[in-house]
Amino acid sequence: MSLKTLARPLINSLRDLLPVIAVVVFFQLVVLQQPLPNLVQLLSGVALVVLGLTLFIQGLEMGLFPVGESLAHALARKGSLFWLLIFAFSLGFGTTVAEPALIAVAEEASEIAAEAGAIANSQSVQEAYADNLRLTVAFAVGIAILVGVIRIVNGWPMHWMIMGGYVLVVFITAFAPREIIGIAYDSGGVTTSTITVPLVTALGVGLASSIRGRSPMIDGFGLIAFASITPIIFVMIFGMVVH
Repeated sequence: MSLKTLARPLINSLRDLLPVIAVVVFFQLVVLQQPLPNLVQLLSGVALVVLGLTLFIQGLEMGLFPVGESLAHALARKGSLFWLLIFAFSLGFGTTVAEPALIAVAEEASEIAAEAGAIANSQSVQEAYADNLRLTVAFAVGIAILVGVIRIVNGWPMHWMIMGGYVLVVFITAFAPREIIGIAYDSGGVTTSTITVPLVTALGVGLASSIRGRSPMIDGFGLIAFASITPIIFVMIFGMVVH
């Protein structure tokens, strides 16, 4: 990829980051009335963020989106619901296990749980707690994507399923340990991050495009919503078992 090709995406990424930069500069200079610390390091970091964001977006457009859509098209043409569901579950599980945000939250949760006395304060127990939390969330997302694919195939209305999911969330919240509720709700957010969202979205759009009578706009989106609900439910159940 040439620099000329990257010029416009770089400008777009810088434009997207400008509001964040403006807020930081305003509070540092106007509210706190202090100079920016390590200005050279700060500018270098911003440049790296702009470059990284640009390359990440370009990578999604060149690789992940086409791969997700092509696999969805191929499995739909194959006509095997079994393999389509296996692929949906595996995609949700695999991408979630690799989510950097989930790894960070799981490790932080294990440290806080050990400090609070909820689990033993040892390295091995904390690692096991973090791993089990990650696997629980990944399994929940896999189930969510599987259910979302079944919804697309059968044309079920999404709003009723979403409403039912949140009713279940509220019900389980009433019985879950207080220590796990916050972690559970945050788990629903960190799963929909840099790796999961592009591939799952491409799967939904590609599948809806391949099935007669389905609209990519109406039916292709919504899988991420399921991926945000099921981790909350599964992590609270995980908390009931562990705590």
